[in-house]
Amino acid sequence: MKAFRRLILGGIAGLTAAVLAACSTPATNNSNGTSSGNFSTSASLTADLASYPATLDPGLQYDTDSYSVYRNIFDQLLHRDAKTNKIVPWLATSWKQTDSKTWVFTIRKGVKFSDGTPLTAADAAFSIQRILDPRFASQQNANFSAIASATGSGDALTIKTKYPSPTLLTYLTTLSVVPMADVKKVGDAQFNLHPVGSGPYAFVSSIPGSQIVLKRNDSWWQGKPQIANVTFRAVPAAASRVADLKSGNAQIADSMTPDTATQMKGASNLKVLSAPTERVSYLAFNTIGGGPTNDPRVRKAISLAIDYKSLISSLEQGYAKQVNSVLTPLAVGYPKALPDYSTNTAQAKSLVQQAGATGKTIVMATSPTYDPQIVQAIQAEIQAVGLKVSINNTDQATYLKKVQSPTHNWGSIRFGQWSCSCLDADGVAYPLFRTSTVWSSYSNPQFDTLVDQARQTIDPTKRTGLYAQAYGILNKDLPGIGLFQIYSIYGASTRLEWTPDAQQSFFVADMKLAS
Repeated sequence: MKAFRRLILGGIAGLTAAVLAACSTPATNNSNGTSSGNFSTSASLTADLASYPATLDPGLQYDTDSYSVYRNIFDQLLHRDAKTNKIVPWLATSWKQTDSKTWVFTIRKGVKFSDGTPLTAADAAFSIQRILDPRFASQQNANFSAIASATGSGDALTIKTKYPSPTLLTYLTTLSVVPMADVKKVGDAQFNLHPVGSGPYAFVSSIPGSQIVLKRNDSWWQGKPQIANVTFRAVPAAASRVADLKSGNAQIADSMTPDTATQMKGASNLKVLSAPTERVSYLAFNTIGGGPTNDPRVRKAISLAIDYKSLISSLEQGYAKQVNSVLTPLAVGYPKALPDYSTNTAQAKSLVQQAGATGKTIVMATSPTYDPQIVQAIQAEIQAVGLKVSINNTDQATYLKKVQSPTHNWGSIRFGQWSCSCLDADGVAYPLFRTSTVWSSYSNPQFDTLVDQARQTIDPTKRTGLYAQAYGILNKDLPGIGLFQIYSIYGASTRLEWTPDAQQSFFVADMKLAS
């Protein structure tokens, strides 16, 4: 048991060291001014999002537009300190291990949901159980699949894992706790429309596809946030989000592009907020039902067709960093020994010809959440080596539903941006590429074995070695390509005080808005 504890502590120390080292990358925050410091407790904030949330139920999807909203309605079991990335208490005030596979968490007393009912350990256990229920079809199932059972009694939440888990705590920072009684009473579909949480803000109303209104939860256990009311609006066009900021119709906007950042720097009432994140921009291949991309030569050709350095320097304008895999250097398990992706147009053309794919059409799935300039640049580079590319651009909810379909009929390649908010390779490699996960259109038994072993290995050195092998297989099979590490770009009023973090948390309670 002592040896096991030493391994756990070693793993946590390794994670913290890796994160802090990676976070030494200079952030690119720029501003044209700061707030006056006159903070009214009746302030209202309007936030422009690139897409309407795919869900308000925190047990379902975990895309940026969804959790930017619902994590303000719900509390999470644990949190990360925004400055150090260390895991800290939140709904759980403390935790301990009674053996290598059993964890007991003490739930904070006095916390209530916005309908006035108390939050208990049973609610936390239920929140885990429904994610693990196959009938619920949660996109987060893979992240919590190490859990064998979760039970709540009084203020004690007991979690038993199938094996010693090195990543349990990190995933619990993403677990939003829902009220068991209300979900059972109204059903999943109705709960998604009218969510009830214990977080700093309570749901008021929504216009599907357009906006969501929240109000301050004056009974929140952390105390009243400064901002009283929040309206999240879906504004797909980046230029429109800039216009809203300039006119004062919005005080913050996410998913801004480098071009819009340049525009905002020229406005006296706006500032740009940016930081390196754990999110990776990537292409995933359909290797099962993708047509031409079923052939590894076509996948290799596409990887060689892309000018990665130009994407970063010209289109991202430095708000990105090259990666060598579908992972960022912030994550434990990043395969440092792998070479960066290279560009070779002549070799790409030759591979397309060898595969007999010249002139064939590949369908590229994307959504308005993602920068169309990047998507179009990749389209042009792939077409330059002899393939035709048809872009299928749908709203984010439709995009997610299609690419997660077990029929694998979503197209040939898809553009995506991935963050697990876990700072660990397990939260990327496993859900994206392991056989039969909702995101994977790829299968390799040797890869599956390695990632399965890694999520059961406590020793950090052994885990790193397993991920080096697993990413070596991905580098050969190419079910996906890492385009670059993303730097978040937000546009904000100079009246707003807030600092973005590596997990792209969008906690309005951490913001202050001056009069």
